[in-house]
Amino acid sequence: MGDILQFKKPRAKDKHKGKSLCKSGFHKWEVDKSKPFETREGRLVSRYVCARCGQVKTEAK
Repeated sequence: MGDILQFKKPRAKDKHKGKSLCKSGFHKWEVDKSKPFETREGRLVSRYVCARCGQVKTEAK
């Protein structure tokens, strides 16, 4: 059997779901589990990743 093709285009609402919040500065931050912590200049540094858009931020404790 061949591949199944979708006949409908995804709606713009479904295509961009959740991205408008990130554009407005309301990210959904989650702790990055791949690197539990880093040390920089003797301080603990946590790494956060947005679950919707993938933007990364670091925070020194």
